[in-house]
Amino acid sequence: MSSLVNIHKLHRQNNGMLVNHTSDNSLWQTVKAELVFTQDSSGQYLFFYWELGDKFGVRAENIIGSFPQQTLTPTSYDTYYERLQRVLERRIPEQCHCLFQYQNQSFPLELVISPILPRQGQPNTVLVMGHLLTDTDILLINDSALPTHPDPYQKLLTKIARKIRRTLNLETIWQQTAESLGEALQVSRCLMISVAPDQEYIDIKAEYSQACGNSLLGYRFDPKAEPYWEKALTQREPVIVEQLKEDSFNSQTVLIVSTFYQNQRNGLICLQQCDRRRHWRPAEIELIQELADQVGTAIAHATLYQELAEATLAAEEASRLKSEFLASTTHELRTPLNGIIGFLKLILDGMADDAEEQQEFLEEAHKSALHLLNLINDILDIAKIEAGKMDLELGPVELSELFQAIDNFIVPQAQRKNLSLKSKLPATLTPIVVYGNYQRLLQVMLNLVSNAIKFTHEGGIFLSAEIVKKKVYFDNQEFSGIVKVSVADTGIGVSLEKQAKLFEKFVQVDGSHSKAYGGTGLGLAISQKLVEAMGGQVEFYSMGEGLGSTVTFTVPLEQIPVLKTGQINSSILIT
Repeated sequence: MSSLVNIHKLHRQNNGMLVNHTSDNSLWQTVKAELVFTQDSSGQYLFFYWELGDKFGVRAENIIGSFPQQTLTPTSYDTYYERLQRVLERRIPEQCHCLFQYQNQSFPLELVISPILPRQGQPNTVLVMGHLLTDTDILLINDSALPTHPDPYQKLLTKIARKIRRTLNLETIWQQTAESLGEALQVSRCLMISVAPDQEYIDIKAEYSQACGNSLLGYRFDPKAEPYWEKALTQREPVIVEQLKEDSFNSQTVLIVSTFYQNQRNGLICLQQCDRRRHWRPAEIELIQELADQVGTAIAHATLYQELAEATLAAEEASRLKSEFLASTTHELRTPLNGIIGFLKLILDGMADDAEEQQEFLEEAHKSALHLLNLINDILDIAKIEAGKMDLELGPVELSELFQAIDNFIVPQAQRKNLSLKSKLPATLTPIVVYGNYQRLLQVMLNLVSNAIKFTHEGGIFLSAEIVKKKVYFDNQEFSGIVKVSVADTGIGVSLEKQAKLFEKFVQVDGSHSKAYGGTGLGLAISQKLVEAMGGQVEFYSMGEGLGSTVTFTVPLEQIPVLKTGQINSSILIT
């Protein structure tokens, strides 16, 4: 303690500047300091003592009053001077390793640079204490180019960065970053959070935790729940929060740093201290920021690799499905074609006994030709959609006309299978006019109702419409409502696990059903694309096999019609 008091007195006696006196050397020997010097804000040496100075010919009288560029010089002077200014500005000591030169000699030094704080005002001098590094010290530091060390955490940064660069697995990058940072900085919890554009919620992908409450791994939360999360998602700078009261994460101090790739935010590193309030040192913040830059790049590369892998698998699966589809479709096309050829051949060979039988053969050939035409139309439609050449002219269409056309086309099919077909329209004083394409809307409804009849053996089909007041925007227009058209049947239904595949192109949910019922399996996929092109969406519901199905689609309303009773659900039943 007496040595420190003497230093303080010496500093005051010289108007705030330490100067060299041989008698003062015993003071530094008492505190066992090997190297001590002071510098002002310009870098000029004000005081100098080095226990090994005489050994290397580095004498205080040649150093004091000079600038580093002229005498004892750090090889990376700009980096050293920048650190000196930072210490004075932040009033916080920093540790570093620097390589100094003096008269063709090199000295690797470990230094601690501390601001000398005056009673008032901003400090303008620093006290530097250190020692000469041995060869063993340099090997442990693992950095022969000592002046390039930006801060005492450089070795840690290199170690963590090396870990995350070894993998292209996104989950591994998340977890290794969380664990490495959490252990190195001894925080209560370190969270890695994914961020995507236009994402309403953010997800916790990895966690390092030291007795900080329940695990948050896999937790999804709304960033609007805490103001500092919104701030972290809108600014580039780190966000530091000291809680007056514990938040939902049980944290008292929070530091959040964003990760970026090409100026696009793709993640958050969140460090939490739950057991106490913590002051984050500038060196720690700089470490996390530098690491965040590398993590952001690693996340982007791993995400791209993952997307490429998924795209490759999807392409392979699509190729397999197309091969299966072509094999199935070849059979489907051959069957009606053989029917046409067969019946025509019977007529040409004079196998018809009379005009009535000949007419019957022609009708069967015509029926097979229509079936073949429908199959070819499906294939051509999906090809157009795949090529992006499905151009639709949209305009007003009366819903009652579509329902009437369905009755005209479908009733005979339903009657041949002894099935009931009922239609239900909302009761209105004015026509229900939708915005779409008449032919394509009719095609969608025919697809859905024909499918319902195909897969229903008893009971019937129920076609209905419902008006929904809901603002929608499509085709650069605003619509005040939509019509929801439903096709319900009492047919074979679809198991819950197979429903997700219903709208995939070239997929038939059950091969045995496909063979039993025929068709390309493209009806729902085509219907979905057509409805989406007209500003709506298609949905499928079934409680399981044998429990029937309901398919719905929506289309924008030109305007809300005038209802007869004022109730949207009032309707007219057509049988």
